[in-house]
Amino acid sequence: MSEERIQTPDELPEDDVEVSLRPRSLTEFLGQEGLKGQLSVAIEAALGRGESLDHILFSGPPGLGKTSLARIVSDEMKVPFVPTAGPALEKKADVAAILTALEPGSVLFVDEIHRLPKAIEETLYPAMEDHRLPITVGQGAGARIVTLELPAFTMIGATTRAGLLSRPLRDRFGLQFRLEHYDPAELAGIVRRSAHILGLAISEEGAVTIASRSRGTPRVANRLLRRVRDHAQVAGAAEITGAVAVDALTALDVDTLGLDRLDREILRSICTTFNGGPVGLSTLAAAVSEETDTIEDVYEPFLLKLGLIDRTPRGRVATLRAFEHLGLPPNTGGQLLLDET
Repeated sequence: MSEERIQTPDELPEDDVEVSLRPRSLTEFLGQEGLKGQLSVAIEAALGRGESLDHILFSGPPGLGKTSLARIVSDEMKVPFVPTAGPALEKKADVAAILTALEPGSVLFVDEIHRLPKAIEETLYPAMEDHRLPITVGQGAGARIVTLELPAFTMIGATTRAGLLSRPLRDRFGLQFRLEHYDPAELAGIVRRSAHILGLAISEEGAVTIASRSRGTPRVANRLLRRVRDHAQVAGAAEITGAVAVDALTALDVDTLGLDRLDREILRSICTTFNGGPVGLSTLAAAVSEETDTIEDVYEPFLLKLGLIDRTPRGRVATLRAFEHLGLPPNTGGQLLLDET
């Protein structure tokens, strides 16, 4: 029998490499210091009482670490981690099958929880509050309700659009945290950590360059690091320096603000096609051939953070900085509307 060999990160498939870069404890998780402090206290208190942790809601733009934090909670509490997603829970039977199979103290992670059907939400209310699951047995006049007792568990919901959660569901999460974009120094630390795991030599300037173009998002930072690694390997560079990183990111069409091709296409469309705005989201999505949800959840938060666009009652408006970044003369109409709002 041949001896099994453990794969190094370089030999793993892309998705598995992403998993290997995830922090496995609150200590390893860089950034979000206020959130980590509160979460650490809650975990320590729950362990001290021998109880399950209260239900948790993580919200914020994609790629900031919501799934990683959920797994860390499971590891810190030393309980099973059961992942699912809102769109996957279509029937009450789906929820019943998952809940009745949970071990005591388990973490049930529901990604995209804002996409739960209303009927499923209502099924979860008694499960979250009283650890009971009422199910209907039979049909018609002979139907009866049987209540199943559930073990204590912790539900962790993750959402990019907390405003779409119903108030009753949101109120059942005892711990609610919003993750914010990371600053460049935090991202540089994440890049250095990931480079170490991948066995890459990287200079401080190289880490800072990648971090500065990572949209304030660890997932993007790790993705860019892997692409810069490819560039450095092909170029025969022994170390990822600032110059190597700049060359690679330029080839990837990622500019100095971290904007990619679609970011600039969105800005250019507002600035030129729609004369600076205002333009509605659905119209903008059609103009750049992208889904409205993708623009609103993935691209718009970062453009807003950089002050490149603004949301007004009449639609999206490009700011003066957007025109300057694209090297375009400012459109007076759009800028006047922005000033008025």
